[in-house]
Amino acid sequence: MDEVLNILKKNARTSVEDIAKMTRAKPEEIAARIAEYERTGAIRGYRTLIHENHLTEESVTAVIEVKVQPEREGGFDRIARRISGFPEVTNMYLMSGKFDLLLFVEGKNLREVASFVSERLATLDGVLSTGTHFMLKTYKEDGVLMDGEKIDDRLQVSP
Repeated sequence: MDEVLNILKKNARTSVEDIAKMTRAKPEEIAARIAEYERTGAIRGYRTLIHENHLTEESVTAVIEVKVQPEREGGFDRIARRISGFPEVTNMYLMSGKFDLLLFVEGKNLREVASFVSERLATLDGVLSTGTHFMLKTYKEDGVLMDGEKIDDRLQVSP
């Protein structure tokens, strides 16, 4: 992956000037590359990584495995588009293995997620079965440790 994209992936708030210093490029060049990534759709958006334990509002995240019947002309794409249209579905992937799709679903509580699975997801034409797993605690997300102190494993340099 491009060095500029790696920097933005680690911290989307890194300024164009800082990226230019890190990559030894001109700020104008970095700004143009970022604009081109946005224009072509390589950069789809920017997000903030949130530690749910520090929020007062409760929420539940479930990982749901879905077995579907692929369609003759569209494979998995049509059913995947329908499922991805649900606002509860935050992430979705086509997978190899026993199940076909892997969904991350968010809700206010366990009952809300269970209702979504049983009443809206499992009843879709083409959905053969589901397996639901509730996330209990997040230790690491997008390469960031969520608990404990930030560990600086660089060697100490002293004069």
